[in-house]
Amino acid sequence: MKIGARNQIIGTVKDIKKGAIMCQVKLEIPASQMSSVMTTDSLVEMGLKEGDKVQVVVKAIHVLLIKD
Repeated sequence: MKIGARNQIIGTVKDIKKGAIMCQVKLEIPASQMSSVMTTDSLVEMGLKEGDKVQVVVKAIHVLLIKD
């Protein structure tokens, strides 16, 4: 998949807090931590779970996760 964002980091899913519509995915990245917020539908569609390795794409105010 080709994307325009250049700020890409590999991270590990450390915690997932699910709500009715949205969820927060906490990530461990080299030398730090960060979080991404997404819909629970997207979480289920991606099949994300704790321990998964993901590509973290940061563009402006958006933090997008990509799972191969």
